[in-house]
Amino acid sequence: MITRNGLLLVFWFLLDKGSLAPLHALPQSRMGREQQLRGVASGVQRVKRGWVWNQFFVLEEYMGSEPQYVGKLHTDLDRGDSDVKYTLSGEGVGTIFTIDQTTGDIHALMGLDREVKSYYTLRAQAVDMHTGRPLEPESEFIIKIQDVNDNEPKFLDGPYTASVPEMSPGGTFVMQVTATDADDPSYGNSAQIVYSILHGQPYFSVDSKTGVIRTALPNMDREVKELYQVLIQAKDMGGQLGGLAGTTTINITLSDVNDNPPRFSKSVFHLRVPESSSVGSAVGKIRAHDLDSEKNAEVEYSIVPGDEGNMFNITSNRHSQEGIIVLSEHLDYETKRSYTFKVEASNAHLDSRFLHRGPFKDTATVKVNVLDVDEPPVFTKTSYTIDVYEDTPVSTIIGSVTAQDLDASSSAVRYSIEWKRPVDGCFDIDTVEGTISTNEMLDRESNRQHNISVVATKVNNPILSNKVTVTVNVLDVNEFPPELTILFDTFVCENAKVGQVIQTINATDKDLPAVGQKFFFKSPREIRNRNFTVRDFGNNTAGIVTKRVGFQRRVQEYYMVPVVVEDSGYPAQSSTGTLTVRVCACETDGSLLSCTAEAVFLPVGLSTGAVMAILLCMVVLLVIVVLYVGLRRQKKRETLMSSKEDIRDNVIHYDVEGGGEEDTHAFDMGTLRNTKAIKENMLRRGTGSWSDVTTQTEINGSTPTTEGSTGIIRDYIHQRLQENHLGFSVPPYDSLATYAYEGDGSVAESLSSIESWTADGREDFRYLSEWGPSFKTLAGILDKDKLSKCLGNCSVFI
Repeated sequence: MITRNGLLLVFWFLLDKGSLAPLHALPQSRMGREQQLRGVASGVQRVKRGWVWNQFFVLEEYMGSEPQYVGKLHTDLDRGDSDVKYTLSGEGVGTIFTIDQTTGDIHALMGLDREVKSYYTLRAQAVDMHTGRPLEPESEFIIKIQDVNDNEPKFLDGPYTASVPEMSPGGTFVMQVTATDADDPSYGNSAQIVYSILHGQPYFSVDSKTGVIRTALPNMDREVKELYQVLIQAKDMGGQLGGLAGTTTINITLSDVNDNPPRFSKSVFHLRVPESSSVGSAVGKIRAHDLDSEKNAEVEYSIVPGDEGNMFNITSNRHSQEGIIVLSEHLDYETKRSYTFKVEASNAHLDSRFLHRGPFKDTATVKVNVLDVDEPPVFTKTSYTIDVYEDTPVSTIIGSVTAQDLDASSSAVRYSIEWKRPVDGCFDIDTVEGTISTNEMLDRESNRQHNISVVATKVNNPILSNKVTVTVNVLDVNEFPPELTILFDTFVCENAKVGQVIQTINATDKDLPAVGQKFFFKSPREIRNRNFTVRDFGNNTAGIVTKRVGFQRRVQEYYMVPVVVEDSGYPAQSSTGTLTVRVCACETDGSLLSCTAEAVFLPVGLSTGAVMAILLCMVVLLVIVVLYVGLRRQKKRETLMSSKEDIRDNVIHYDVEGGGEEDTHAFDMGTLRNTKAIKENMLRRGTGSWSDVTTQTEINGSTPTTEGSTGIIRDYIHQRLQENHLGFSVPPYDSLATYAYEGDGSVAESLSSIESWTADGREDFRYLSEWGPSFKTLAGILDKDKLSKCLGNCSVFI
């Protein structure tokens, strides 16, 4: 077993007390013994190593029923008395590998696969059986899996697809294949692969070492055989008997080259084409066959010049490779019944390598037979134009149309008018002769041109008909006279010279079109005008020309100038228009100075824009003046008590020294009384009636302040003080209310320009103390002794 498994185990010689040691450890044991001797000689004691090994070998894929023997561990210290215990640790111990603790034999418990794992690293140690003390240091060794040929070569990328151009020479490279073998390439011939071809000869060959596939036969034709299936084998063991093999398939396609010309299947093609076929329509198809494929099979068709091929054209269809014959001109069975021409088919893409085989084109003859078709009548013209005067009598023949049947049957034709609009009823047509006549009077001013459709129908086949357009132009008859375009109103300067053109005129006519009009202008013969004349400029315009000088407005302001306008029609028509000429004063250069009101706006005066600008400025100035006056009046209307808001925070001062009682008549106390407030308070408190207030107001407004007015003012002040003292809306702060009236009893008389009133010298103001603490001070100020010192204004603090 040891020899078969290649473990290289030999008997150990009995050395030193009869111990058995491995053969491969023997040289190292001798070296250790020599080192021990040298150590003793030198006086140093060294430890002797009793066992050493490096690796074991075991075959993969073991199929036996018993565990596979791997090898044996042994130490010099083992004397066979079972005192030494061998231990094993590392990869796979217990599951893959096991050891006999007494003998040191190592076994593999299962079959191993080198392709899965090629070696295992383990550690072994010898210990004392009884004490467990290590007898030797732990040593590491490797168990290598020895390869056997158990894997066949494999093509990982197969099956393969390749292509090679057809007509290639022998030995042309096709492709290269490669097989892999999982066995150990360093051990024996298990991974040495040899390639061979099993199927595909004699067309292809393969290199046994490299796997390169090449063509074996030259000039293989795709049109004979396009697809080849080649079977390649890869065998290990160098191809020897017993080696494993793997195969793959290669599908090789011969790619096309242009080595075949197009060929028509027959030399003559017959086509039947109705004569009614429209120009540009396809009338037939022909095809030349090319054995090549794709672009090498593209065929171009052409008509050989000459013969009768000018009536047709041919195009190539890239998809079907057909030649489509197209009609290029109208066919007429009655004129020509057959056509013969040749068509050539050639390759669009040529390969110079094969031009020696001959021309890559072919020719065929095409014969076209024209079929007779029952066709509608044909008019002699594609359109008709008829001119007629607008005064043509009804039922007058104005023209005719002609149509005929060109078929062999030569059927009779009937005519009719296709009514599309009501105006088409102005005409009628003879059904047999095709003459057109008027049905009613024509009016050029209503419709200058009529377009009618005339239908020609075959008698023996009414379904077949044809139409033609007839244009009827209504010619003008000179029935309207020309007229001046505008009845001008113009002017002439007082200093105008003789022969001066003062106005240019033109005319219009309803009869004639805008282009080609011709008018003549002149003065009436029966009227002799010594002031103005009409000068015809010859371009459909004329001018009004002065014949004298010295026009004066005070002598004559207006002149009427008649103008005769005549057209060039026959008979000639004319009309007379009148122009009004005003006499105006002008500058020396002819610019207008003054005239009537209308002359101001003539082109020589102020322009409309200038007049509008002047008027706009005037309006703006007027608005500014009105706003200014309104603001002035508003300021004058403001009075001392103009506002209805609370004026307790306002202090009104008047510090102009008055002129005494003389100012009484210069100021109205009604303003200070504020009769509106007096009225409201009296009505609210019941101290008076509306009539009393009104009467008193009227009195005060009409008469100066008298002594009787003092009582009214006193009552008003009293009421206001009561409101401020007892009202619920009394502010939490003091306010100064100033009443602008002058007290009485002053020895200095009046000191203010405000209207004053004379106070009663016997007036007792002590009653003011009863109004509250706030008025005690006022009562002391207004006593009789101090009254003469009071100024014109009395102020009350509330």
